[in-house]
Amino acid sequence: MADHAILAGKRVLLVIAGGIAAYKSLELIRRLRERGVTVRAVLTEAGARFVTPLSVQALTEDTVYRDLWSLTDESEMGHIRLSREADLLVVAPATANLLARMAGGMADDLAATVLLATDKPVLVAPAMNVRMWQHAATQANMALLESRGVLRVGPNDGVMACNEYGPGRMAEPMEIVDAIAGFFAAESHRPLAGRRAIVTSGPTHEPIDPVRYIANRSSGKQGHAIAAALATLGAEVTLVSGPTRLPDPAGCKVVHIETAREMLAACETALPADIAVCAAAVADWRVDGASDRKLKKDGGGPPALALTENPDILATLSRPGEHRPALVVGFAAETGDVLTYATAKRARKGCDWIVANDVSPGTGTFGGSDNTVHLIRADGVESWPTMPKDAVATRLAEAVAGYFEGK
Repeated sequence: MADHAILAGKRVLLVIAGGIAAYKSLELIRRLRERGVTVRAVLTEAGARFVTPLSVQALTEDTVYRDLWSLTDESEMGHIRLSREADLLVVAPATANLLARMAGGMADDLAATVLLATDKPVLVAPAMNVRMWQHAATQANMALLESRGVLRVGPNDGVMACNEYGPGRMAEPMEIVDAIAGFFAAESHRPLAGRRAIVTSGPTHEPIDPVRYIANRSSGKQGHAIAAALATLGAEVTLVSGPTRLPDPAGCKVVHIETAREMLAACETALPADIAVCAAAVADWRVDGASDRKLKKDGGGPPALALTENPDILATLSRPGEHRPALVVGFAAETGDVLTYATAKRARKGCDWIVANDVSPGTGTFGGSDNTVHLIRADGVESWPTMPKDAVATRLAEAVAGYFEGK
């Protein structure tokens, strides 16, 4: 349950949209006020059809903001100021319509304008009919918002007001309070604040000609998750990403590249940094003298491709010097004798840590959601159980934070 100490003195701007779940927003206000939270409310026109402005005002003990065009409100509390004076914006209920307008960057009423103008974090509690929640448009809108850093609690499974059953019920008030407390608890745990990190992720594409390239099966899921986890702990993260199908993680500066040489250049530009995590699956070789025209079949057999070595990004970043990061972490994707090869790689490259995993066919590591890794350091090996890649990222980020503790 929510810790009163975490919430005391916090400021929440609550956006109440139009849905039957709006009645729960009154209980949410009451529970937040009990814990010392200052609550200011924006009530949409549709929201006011379910709860009255007088009820919201009585519980918040503050003005209820409703009209973008109210000259009195705009002179005393402009929407820009309103959007930025809170520590957190909470949308409960978050209807399908409001989520769509948020995703599209609409500013057609006070609620949408405040949400577009804010520079503060946003937590949404979706509430709608099960079919509306499951619709591809809503799912795409929610995925887009989450990729931008919008947080979500719920929806829960249950009986709808329309008597249908399934996901779509707004989370209960205390679940939302706990989610708010969890956000503030995470915000206070930022041990990497002030540290700069470089993370590489995904494959590289090395051109053969303008339409063909050498690549590998890396999805970038692990590297992107690590970048997000380091940012969550307060690090200023530059993610250098090869071609993937993943959205850019929130809170990171992302540099998109294609080739190994471009990745190295982007990493060197991002220096100096305290941390470098080389999670990308960089192609070891490229075609020496790639054709600037599409190679054609001419009946004489396939062309002979002369390969040359790509730059070694991990070894370059690990090289002693003024701009060497204090902690350099490499990855070793192996298909056999994982610990033997990875331990030798750590010594050969000169990095501090190696995260080793087995990418043999059948493990599902490449492109999958889970990973089984071994963290190899100078003082020994930690073998972690199989877990989702997000969990691996969180555990690695915490280990990085532990490395810098007291330094």
